[in-house]
Amino acid sequence: MGIIEKSRKKSPWIIHYDCTSCNGCDIETLACLTPLYDVERFGIVNVGNPKHADVLVVTGSVNKRNVRVLRNIYEQMPDPKAVVAVGACACTGGVFKECYNVLGGVENVLPVDVFVPGCCPRPEAIMDGIVMALEKINDKAKKK
Repeated sequence: MGIIEKSRKKSPWIIHYDCTSCNGCDIETLACLTPLYDVERFGIVNVGNPKHADVLVVTGSVNKRNVRVLRNIYEQMPDPKAVVAVGACACTGGVFKECYNVLGGVENVLPVDVFVPGCCPRPEAIMDGIVMALEKINDKAKKK
C-alpha cells in the first residue's frame, strides 16, 4: 500500500454541500464535528475546497437552480472520489419529490456511492456512511 492510499484511508477529507434541505441533515452532519461525536479523531476533516476533498457529502433534494453548482463541485474533486447522500431528501427527493423544480435525489445527477437514509439521520449513521465511502474509494483506486 502506497503512502497516498494509506493517508487517504486514515485521513479522508470531506466537502459538504446543502442542496436546499430543511437544515435537519445539515445540523446532524455538523454535529459529527462537535466534541460529542468528534469525527476528527478518525482523521475525517471537513474542507471548503473541492480540490482537496475525497468525499462529497450532499444533503437535501437537488433542484434546477443548484444542479449546476453540485456538478461543478463534483467535477473539481480529484479521482478517486465518492458521493454520500445524507437524508431522505438526498436519497429520493423526500417530501419535496413532487415539487415542480425538484429533480429528485442526488443519484439523478451524480453517481452516488453510499446512501444514508433517514429524516434526519443520526450522526453515527452519517459517520458510518463516510467510512463506507472510504471503502468505495479504496476499491476505485485498486481498479486503476
